[in-house]
Amino acid sequence: MKRLQRIRLLVMGLVTAMVATACLVGPLPEPEDIALSTGFAVTEVGYERSEFLVVQAAQSYSSAAPLTTDGKWTVTPDPDTEQFRTRLVVHRPSDPADFNGTVIVEWMNVTSGSDLANEWIMAHNQYVREGSAWIGVSAQAVGVNQLRTANPDRYGNLMHPGDSYSYDMFTKIGEDILEDPDVLGGLPVERMIASGESQSASRLVTYINAVHPIADVYDGFLVHSRGSSGSSLRQAPLGQISPPSGTLIRDDLNVPVMVVQAEDDVIRSNLSVRQPDSPIFRMWEMAGTAHADTYLIIVGRSDTDGSGTATMFERMQVPFVAGCDRPVNAGAHWLFLQAAYDSLDAWIDDGVAPPMAPLLATDGNGELSRDQHGIAIGGIRSPHVDVPIATLDGINDGPSFCRLFGSTTPFTEAELDALYPTHQDFVDAWTAATHDAVDAGFILPEDAPALIAAAADSNVGG
Repeated sequence: MKRLQRIRLLVMGLVTAMVATACLVGPLPEPEDIALSTGFAVTEVGYERSEFLVVQAAQSYSSAAPLTTDGKWTVTPDPDTEQFRTRLVVHRPSDPADFNGTVIVEWMNVTSGSDLANEWIMAHNQYVREGSAWIGVSAQAVGVNQLRTANPDRYGNLMHPGDSYSYDMFTKIGEDILEDPDVLGGLPVERMIASGESQSASRLVTYINAVHPIADVYDGFLVHSRGSSGSSLRQAPLGQISPPSGTLIRDDLNVPVMVVQAEDDVIRSNLSVRQPDSPIFRMWEMAGTAHADTYLIIVGRSDTDGSGTATMFERMQVPFVAGCDRPVNAGAHWLFLQAAYDSLDAWIDDGVAPPMAPLLATDGNGELSRDQHGIAIGGIRSPHVDVPIATLDGINDGPSFCRLFGSTTPFTEAELDALYPTHQDFVDAWTAATHDAVDAGFILPEDAPALIAAAADSNVGG
């Protein structure tokens, strides 16, 4: 208890000092748990974790005209400002020589009622391989208020003026990251990528269309599993300003944007946010994937060395059951996402655009077209769908978030034997499909050996 009191007094002292200077201060004393549920200590992967508080003043935004589906909005800052106090969580390489100059700034997801680092969980192995730093931002009121309630000794002084101010908060925090070398322990920032998944992706759509053209802080954006519109530009208690359904990402940006969509994201958005690739835009639709899956829910939280690839292969044979109507999807979502981050980073760094991808095929009713195994046709491909041992899709139902989890339906032994008369037949086909995905640029070469080994170590075929 005395230790908690000391931490609280120190944090309160830091915040008091910050109010007058409006800056970023830290690192804070390290607690036993920063409450991100990442599942492992980042020291296991050669990283350091730190936490900072930010005190700044933020503005909301207005638009004189209704927001349009083309995303080409003109907004103006409202005259009044509101103070905020929030936190950042930083993961960076322990050895400065390992840092590649890239910082991933994740708008943390608050759908569950607290901050979740979904991008870190799914793509951290790629961040670590490349030496990228990751910063999780508590950008929304739900996350900040949950921290205050869960740990008042540490976070009781946090304050959020409401999500209408979240966009300018995200700008101010990006500026602080660039201007204050202490955030990354003196590591020089060369590229800064803003990212967010699901509801955070919706916030980013609005940020990109409304705020980036006047703020110009981030060097690129990864919009992961977006819906059919952006989030409200303003909301209660301020006047409501919301974008229409079918809002696209504006096509006149000065930085690149990648949109990465799972099967059910494509259908849930009613196909309305598909837009053509361009010199600054790419859209990848991922066959055999779900909005959230086994890797995000359980496997990625303890995958410190890429061994999750073998675990995910096993989950196609013995699926994870989470109390939903069907077992949870065990597709290649995380592998595609890692490739997307790698491609976007290279796009920003050297101007080489990511590969263009075919869209998922649809029928006349706006549903995905499927093959004889129930697997989606088109989109970006992996051996999981081209050499299948289970039907992987984005369909599920049941309590809580089950509708987002997709499903895995393993093939019977008879079905497997008919497809793969011998084990070697299976391994050869899986290996060839893996190489095809690598050659196409949708799976990274570093991930291929573990994928091939998982197939070789299985008992599939014959």
